[in-house]
Amino acid sequence: MTTRRTLMATLGATLSMPGLARAQDTAFPTRTVTIVVPFPPGGGTDVLARILGQHFQESWRQSVVVENRGGGAGRIGLQMVQRAQPDGHTLMVTSTGGIMGLAGPGGDKVFAVRDELTPITLIAAPAYVIAMHPGVGARNVGELIALAKARPGHFTFGSSGTGAASHLAAELFASMAGIEMLHVPYRGTGPALTDLVAGRIHLMFAPPQTVAAAVAANQVVNLAVTSERPTALLPGVPAASTTGLPGYAAVGWFGLFAPKGVPSPITQRIAQEASRALSLQSTKDRLATLGAEPEPMTPDAFTTFIDQDIAKWQRVVRERNITLE
Repeated sequence: MTTRRTLMATLGATLSMPGLARAQDTAFPTRTVTIVVPFPPGGGTDVLARILGQHFQESWRQSVVVENRGGGAGRIGLQMVQRAQPDGHTLMVTSTGGIMGLAGPGGDKVFAVRDELTPITLIAAPAYVIAMHPGVGARNVGELIALAKARPGHFTFGSSGTGAASHLAAELFASMAGIEMLHVPYRGTGPALTDLVAGRIHLMFAPPQTVAAAVAANQVVNLAVTSERPTALLPGVPAASTTGLPGYAAVGWFGLFAPKGVPSPITQRIAQEASRALSLQSTKDRLATLGAEPEPMTPDAFTTFIDQDIAKWQRVVRERNITLE
């Protein structure tokens, strides 16, 4: 017969089993979750963080706050996350440029993202558009390349800053096309677009939504998208790879991260919840306004994606003699 003493002893032994102890250690979340955005409010990174934060809060029934820690080209917020406890309660949404800064100012650091952070999932990897002032006169990428080869160093392109993903996308384009263009860095895409519309620069590799109003007003031309294939979000705009530069592809991306060392069961749970959030039609609709489509990945797949992508951009940085800010 099972006595109360026997039952309690059995229960105590069961609770002391390593598997259950680990389960208790990885209970999540147990308090407020903070999503750090290493950029000012209002940008695409901030919007994506708030989309995920709202879903996490509703699903986990736990408070989730988004904290903007801009400055230092994303380094201030990044360092905050790196110093946080690796328990999943501090997360970060950042972009290609934010992670590229970890690769060293000259792109020469041996980089592995797991040495710095815990990747959780890719959120989206939107293409840029090659936005051109109408006065350039090119009708496609092939014609633009021909014009640039005929006038080496004549054409200028703007970016949101040295080392920004849009800057590197343009440098890769120039390298593959065998042309030289002058880079004009700005403090953000807004000032660059102002000069593009005014004709003070010729080109800009930019997020589609940034130039949409100028395109609608016929002040700027969307010459091509930088993805491998055309996107349904930009009907009628061809891919650069199919109109003059075969093999060219360059996308920016946004991802969700945690500090280095977060236990796998926690990262898997967060990744699964993020995937559910990104599968909602309401999320897809909001991402479409940013020129993006959701592309969730497992933590392992995202890790591989980042390491390969950063290695690609490191080669561009070295070959083009770029110093990252």
